[in-house]
Amino acid sequence: MRPKATLSRLTVLFVMLALPACVHQQTYVAAPAAVEAVAVEPAAAPAVATVLVAAGGPYAPALTGHDAPYQLDAGDRLRVQVFGQEGLTNSYIVDASGNISMTLIGTVPVRGLTTAEAGRAIAARLRNGYIRNPHVSVEVEVYRPFFILGEVNAPGQYPYVPNMTVEAAVAIAGGFAPRASKSDILLARNVNGEVMRTRVPADFPLRPGDTITVRERWF
Repeated sequence: MRPKATLSRLTVLFVMLALPACVHQQTYVAAPAAVEAVAVEPAAAPAVATVLVAAGGPYAPALTGHDAPYQLDAGDRLRVQVFGQEGLTNSYIVDASGNISMTLIGTVPVRGLTTAEAGRAIAARLRNGYIRNPHVSVEVEVYRPFFILGEVNAPGQYPYVPNMTVEAAVAIAGGFAPRASKSDILLARNVNGEVMRTRVPADFPLRPGDTITVRERWF
């Protein structure tokens, strides 16, 4: 055998032996797995309290409850009837402290009470050593006044009439002044001892003791 042929055969042999090792050392890279599409729901929006809007501004929530039972306060004149007791049946004015003063039982706090609650409070006082089984009724004889300020022709204090609106109050006060803003009316109301203020439209219902401020327009 010739040396060159022998060398060629040895080279081929070495190459064939090396191939399996190379095959075992190959690195296989897996194809990326298909990504499953997942629908993502948008995050829920934070809860928002419902706000009633009128005349460019939100009502204070408590002011929307104009149909709530009427609560007595200073300036109201009450007609108190004690059945069978003519000397106790009379008209009483709620004073600045929120009390009425009656014969026999003296001072009775009524501020913040309804007429029914005031009747029960008076009956309880009378039952305590004066009348065995008193029957008492209370009604508002004259409501406390309302107040209107700002750009009206006759600002001031006026008697309240049931079922009044802001528009009616403006009419009682002589109507809007020339510089009045008819869409910028502020109402202040005492609710459970706290004065609440908000813009209101002309048809908003009033309650006794309310204060209306008609603002000035700038153009």
